[in-house]
Amino acid sequence: MFTGIVQHVGVVVVVEPSANGIRITLDPDGWDHTPRPGDSIANNGCCLTLVDDPHTPKTWWVFDAIPETLQKTTLNDWEPGQRINLERSLRMGDTLDGHQVQGHVDGTGEVLGVQRTDGYRIRIGLGHDLMKYMIPKGSITIDGVSLTLAAIDAQAGWVEVALIPETLDRTNLPDRVVGDRVNIECDVMVKTIVHTMERMDSMKANSVD
Repeated sequence: MFTGIVQHVGVVVVVEPSANGIRITLDPDGWDHTPRPGDSIANNGCCLTLVDDPHTPKTWWVFDAIPETLQKTTLNDWEPGQRINLERSLRMGDTLDGHQVQGHVDGTGEVLGVQRTDGYRIRIGLGHDLMKYMIPKGSITIDGVSLTLAAIDAQAGWVEVALIPETLDRTNLPDRVVGDRVNIECDVMVKTIVHTMERMDSMKANSVD
């Protein structure tokens, strides 16, 4: 479990094929967090497990990503030098400053526009499968960052978020440009409600048949 409050920004060192997908090596770039193999770290919102790799410097972190993860996230796009939002898993007693984030990416969106005047806003295009979970002033996680939806156009299939200076300083979102893909995790509470309603509607339809 995470909060969507980014704690540090690391840098991709190596992305290479592995027997089960790809292996990613990151430089945590001075973060004083010292995880152990088996610990969970959110990388641009994707929960990955730290791997013990004896061939990698201890100051670097190694993660494996399997095909299921690659299919739903942007990890296949990652390149050396790219900055990555990092967050350690939530501990008992930690404050929930963002919202409940599972680190289970639902899919990807595409950056449609970046407005840097009169406030900093990013417009993200989403497919219908994700758009149905978007509600006015609801929560969304974009590349691991907990944000509030500032605008929604369900018919056109996009959402907008407004970024405060603190978010711009502490995350990699200023790196995003039009055409980039971003990891999206929808609000788990909204997903639960929508799935329950869809299941109930399906049950009613089947009972009528």
